[in-house]
Amino acid sequence: MAGAKGCRRPWEELLAGRVKRQKHNTEREQNLKESAMQLLRRHQNLEDLLLEVEDPPCKKLCPSQLIDCDSAEACSDCSSSFIGSALRDQALRLGVPVAILAARIVACSMEQVCSEPSHPVLLSLEQRKKLSSLLDITQYLLVHNMFSRLSFCQELWRVQSSLLLEAVWRLHVHSIVSLWELLESHPDVQAVTAWLFRNLRLLCEQMEVSCPSDDTTKAMLSDFVQLLILRAFQDNLDLGRTVDPDKMPQVALSVLQRMLSFVLDSLAAGLQESSLAHKAVRCWLDMFSVHVCCVIAPDPLKKFFRHTLVQILTHSPVLKVSDAIQRQKEWSFARTHPLLTSLFRRVSLENMGLYEDVSLAGDIAEPHSQAVQDVEKAILMFEHTGKVPVPILEASIFRRSYYMSHFLPALLTPRALPEVPDARAMLIESLRRADKIPPSVYATYRQACATAEKEKPESADPGMGTEPGCVEEALGPLKAALGQLTALMTNPMQYDAVSAQMAVIAEKLDAVLGRRRDDTCCEEMKIQLSTFAPDVPQQYQVVVDLLLTAFCQDLMAACSFVPPERQGPWATLFVRTLCGHALLPAVLARFCQLLRHQGPSLSAPHVLGLAALAVHLGETRATLPEVDPHPAVATHSLPVPEFLNDLLSCHAGESALFCLKFCTAAITYSWCKFSPRPHGALRSCLPPGLIKKFQFAVFRLVSEAREPHPVQNEDSLPWRLLCLPSAEWQNAVLALWRQSSFQELLAEPEFRLTYRDWLQQELEVSAGADPLSDTERQEFHQWAIHEHFLPAPLASGGCDGDLEVACAGLIDVLMDFYQSPRNCDHTESSDWPRGGHKGNSDLFCRLQEMAADLELGCPVSQGHFVFGVFHRRLEALSSERGVADSLWRQQEILMCKRLLLHLPPSVLLGKLHAEEPAMPSCEEFFYLVNSELVGAVQRNFCSHGGALSLTHDITVHFFRGLLNTCCRSLDPSLTVNLTLAKCQARCPLMVTSALLWWSSLEPVLCSRWRKFGQGRLPHELQRLQEAHQFAHSFFSPDSTSAAPTPAWVSAAALHFEVQRVGKDNARRLLKKLDCVREELLAPFFFFSLLSLLSSHLIPSAIADSLMALEVCAEILACLERRKLPWLGLFQLAETDAGLGHLLLHLAPDQHTRLLPFAFYSPCSRLLPYFDEAATIMDEGFLRVAVDMYLQLVQLFVGGETTAVSALIGRSSQLQGQPGPQGSSVELIAKARLFLLQIIPRSPQKSFSGITKLLAGRADCDPEVTSALLHRHQSMTGVYQEPHLF
Repeated sequence: MAGAKGCRRPWEELLAGRVKRQKHNTEREQNLKESAMQLLRRHQNLEDLLLEVEDPPCKKLCPSQLIDCDSAEACSDCSSSFIGSALRDQALRLGVPVAILAARIVACSMEQVCSEPSHPVLLSLEQRKKLSSLLDITQYLLVHNMFSRLSFCQELWRVQSSLLLEAVWRLHVHSIVSLWELLESHPDVQAVTAWLFRNLRLLCEQMEVSCPSDDTTKAMLSDFVQLLILRAFQDNLDLGRTVDPDKMPQVALSVLQRMLSFVLDSLAAGLQESSLAHKAVRCWLDMFSVHVCCVIAPDPLKKFFRHTLVQILTHSPVLKVSDAIQRQKEWSFARTHPLLTSLFRRVSLENMGLYEDVSLAGDIAEPHSQAVQDVEKAILMFEHTGKVPVPILEASIFRRSYYMSHFLPALLTPRALPEVPDARAMLIESLRRADKIPPSVYATYRQACATAEKEKPESADPGMGTEPGCVEEALGPLKAALGQLTALMTNPMQYDAVSAQMAVIAEKLDAVLGRRRDDTCCEEMKIQLSTFAPDVPQQYQVVVDLLLTAFCQDLMAACSFVPPERQGPWATLFVRTLCGHALLPAVLARFCQLLRHQGPSLSAPHVLGLAALAVHLGETRATLPEVDPHPAVATHSLPVPEFLNDLLSCHAGESALFCLKFCTAAITYSWCKFSPRPHGALRSCLPPGLIKKFQFAVFRLVSEAREPHPVQNEDSLPWRLLCLPSAEWQNAVLALWRQSSFQELLAEPEFRLTYRDWLQQELEVSAGADPLSDTERQEFHQWAIHEHFLPAPLASGGCDGDLEVACAGLIDVLMDFYQSPRNCDHTESSDWPRGGHKGNSDLFCRLQEMAADLELGCPVSQGHFVFGVFHRRLEALSSERGVADSLWRQQEILMCKRLLLHLPPSVLLGKLHAEEPAMPSCEEFFYLVNSELVGAVQRNFCSHGGALSLTHDITVHFFRGLLNTCCRSLDPSLTVNLTLAKCQARCPLMVTSALLWWSSLEPVLCSRWRKFGQGRLPHELQRLQEAHQFAHSFFSPDSTSAAPTPAWVSAAALHFEVQRVGKDNARRLLKKLDCVREELLAPFFFFSLLSLLSSHLIPSAIADSLMALEVCAEILACLERRKLPWLGLFQLAETDAGLGHLLLHLAPDQHTRLLPFAFYSPCSRLLPYFDEAATIMDEGFLRVAVDMYLQLVQLFVGGETTAVSALIGRSSQLQGQPGPQGSSVELIAKARLFLLQIIPRSPQKSFSGITKLLAGRADCDPEVTSALLHRHQSMTGVYQEPHLF
């Protein structure tokens, strides 16, 4: 080191020496390269660094040389090849990638070009010359993969203070880096927004100052405006995989909003025309002219205009919206700044029609002719909606000149008015009532119409069609014109010749159809078309077939010479001609006939031609009306591409193969036709549903596609395979499937076939028409679920390896599928649709297999996920109270029950707890029963037992699961006993259901218990057995057996037995009630009351109502004879303990709400069966009577009159009257009279707590309240103001 003192060694030599002294190490070498790159980026003077690492004999390359295009050295040495060679050498010496070094050098050169600017945003002539030289070199580096765009963008932002906007724009124009690629690389959204806004404002301010560069500045501003609008308001832009989808729209929208705020604030402040701000505002507003906006797609432009109009109208508001609307007659632009007025006119499309597509504004029609089209469309919209179209109302305010000068004259064309007002007349009348037609103008119109009526000719309207003979004569020239077009397909790129021939075809088509060229079907708002029975009008059938055949022939002819991407626009012109007449409904009807009903019989050329035609129809979707595929059903209309996709079915053998062929042809044609940007073309031309159907059909029908296979490049697109004489469909499918770029497309969310998508498609597979055999279908299901969708991430539409997610997804789809309208005719049986869907039953097998796998791997005592799915779905419906929503909820509950029956019975009970004594975790099933099934049993789940039981199938399913689960414990009998004890306390409905179905349930339980090696049934099951035997023997003449405990279980068994034996036996045998235990009678009476209410609510159960009435009467009479309490049954509450709480859980909410009817209805004949005098003296009777009356009034006030009316109607039928004896009001009046009669007779102790009872309800009936308080006062002698509220 001492010897080396004073000797300066270059950095490269030092670095190389260190490398030589170390052994080769890959990691160290990588670290060394990264260090070199950091040094390169941090070195402030790149030329010094490059000079430092250069060997003396070598030719040196510095940033200044790339832009010094005037020197002789630059002309002779700085050629593109020399620069590339020099860059490689320098990169090798520095140990950095050549693309990184090139990006750094070009960025430094850009900084030098933009230094010492003569203009805030524009380049001087000398600077442009230097930049041009630099861009030529950079393009060479790009072509030879020696330039990193990302590094270049990052380097530019390091010197952003020196960048000029024109330099950035020229990078965009010369395709070095796009503006959005550059902005995307900036880490700070707010900073890059501020930079772009500041530069755009400077550009606008300097527009008039930079006269020599006027064309450049206009082009720059126009490009920036178009890019900002597209990025801010266009959906699904194909921006590349590195672009953040949310960042650029945010930047673009922020810049547009800042510029608009600057304009509005400047105009509000009052500008001098000579000020820079005024010039900037005028320059910015000039960018919204038709000539600039016409190149922007219609959808984003409309969104931008709508957004701009909203921002203008809400900027610094002085009125509320409601006030502004009320004063709209006073709206005026008289005091508005001229520049703002011009902005209003541009954003409200001024010289254009109300419905004109702004993207086609290059050929704007004359205002009058456009007004005629506006009138026709407005009439159609009014005819469909019954309301004045919004564009007309807007035009009457914001475009008053066009509205008054052109639209109204076109609308108010004098004519003989029809006797019955048509849509035009009603629209005019609506506008007149809204003060949108001046009275003088309307009076002139009516006078002119009266004159036209007098001068009405007697000749009939000739109509629009032509005679059949004329049509036949006109077909010859049309065929000849189509033949000449086919001859041009040898070179379809001849645009002028093809365009001229299409004009000839259009003319011949006019002659055939007898219609004008401008009489387009696009004026229709919606096409009505039945897909089940499509009908092509007679006069269009031959013409449509001729045109479709010609298109298919032309496509095949063109493809025999050149591929689709080199065929020019002939197909687009053909489709425009096809849709430019009233043929589109007939064309779509013919499409429906061919695709939906004749698809498998079509030849390969027909399939290819129709697929290509579908692609071009999708290309023009924005100009086509939507299609209503089922006019007789209330369905949503569909855009044309979605309608065509709806015609394809992949659910049967031949139709599935045809669907695969059609989808392959459509995707491949679109991919080839728009090869520079196939992703964008697929988005605009084909619906995502078609791409998903293709994937579904490929998975099902092409087993090779299920196997992993290396992807291929784009050189092997399958279109050529499809055009061969014998189309190789399977090879074409695999060729498309294995394309790397196509697989990238399928990875995007909108095109990805998710697990749910696959299940929905698979459920549609028709029975007996599946091309797969039973074994093949099972293998396919196993592959699709366990190998394809189960391991796939959730973000990719898979299940992330979670079997619970897979099961839950299948359950969701099954429930949705069987509640769809096409399956609404299925019975309420526990069986699923009987008529077919073999694929459906197989998917149930898959669900059962997955559920079994989950049971084996589920942690101990973990709740079952199935109930989580049910809870989530039912919770989503719980907030709705309408009749339709209530019915939908009942259907959902029915589906939950059906699904449980198709799962292993142990699902209902869950896993055993780990601790002893082991018990199953059946709380979730109990919750489902108590919260949902108990309210639905009366409507859907039972035809026996009133409201006290579930259906036989779910009852047996539960007890099977009970035995299966409990037999896995160490003490099965103990586990059964503990579980049933819990069931009695928390879910008594399962116990009563077992009693109802015991005759068929007992053999199942006994056989299964013996099968598990057990002896007698567990004790709790024996108690159910004894209760059933007691009820069965109760009606025997010599019966002496006592009722087993608990008493409510015996009461339920006795209740079911009474219903079983019938009316005659029940009346005779109920006399024995005096001998039963006292605690049995109250629950027995309660169950009978529920049965009485149920029979009244079921229209066809008149005989049941009579029997239930007599049973209730006999039990009540027995209670009265034995002086047993029964009034408490009418005041059950959740806070009750013991029997009261249990009985409340057995009663549906509807029944407990209707208990006041059972108490008061005079037709129930219950009141005569108790001793009125003795009962009134009961201290609790008055409180119960008052409470029941107030609840009855609240039922009426709350609107629950339907159920009460049904009860009253049934009571009238029981009395033999043809109609209802009275209304709910009459029932309340009679109950009120009864109450007013007993109040004076009630003892003082009956009024204890009466004030608390009336709290919050005293205003239900002030007279009853007054009578109660007066009686209470008279007995106590002291009156205190009650605290009722």
